[in-house]
Amino acid sequence: MKLFEKNVGQVDRIVRIVIGVALLAAAYLWQTDVIVRGIVGLVGLVALFTGIMGTCTLYSLIGVNTNK
Repeated sequence: MKLFEKNVGQVDRIVRIVIGVALLAAAYLWQTDVIVRGIVGLVGLVALFTGIMGTCTLYSLIGVNTNK
């Protein structure tokens, strides 16, 4: 098990990037509690980062690979 090998496929990466950007925009635009915005923003950053990098630590830990 390599922790930082590419294990996120092309469709998965695109979905993660779109969701990440949407969550970051929502965290920025929402007029709600700062803690909720922070959590949503953090989840958006993680989704965006894993989509850009093409690697997911959770996938590595549980043995999932969507990269063909």
